[in-house]
Amino acid sequence: MTIICYPTCSTCKKAVAFLDSWNVAYTYRDIKKERPSKEELRDLYTRSDVPLKRFFNTSGQLYRSMNLKERLPEMDEEEMLNILSTDEMLVRRPLLVSEQFVLVGFREQEWEKRLT
Repeated sequence: MTIICYPTCSTCKKAVAFLDSWNVAYTYRDIKKERPSKEELRDLYTRSDVPLKRFFNTSGQLYRSMNLKERLPEMDEEEMLNILSTDEMLVRRPLLVSEQFVLVGFREQEWEKRLT
């Protein structure tokens, strides 16, 4: 299992603490040092069972400065993946990736359900 995080993100820190409290073995991946490629994002999206829009970090400054709230509804999947792959700060974090599932963002109850 891999957790993809931004080290200074408070939500990512909570997610890591959660995994540690559950004694889950994982590999930590710093999204700033190893940004997901377009192909990897496509794979994560298709395995996640969530809309691609959920992969966007809607609270980030870059998201707001690019006016993506208004632009995303008009974009197709390919355009969204192109934009997501340009900057790691556009990607919602953390991402929890296993063989069986991909979780986007930290929702404690959702993570508990998947880990049990």
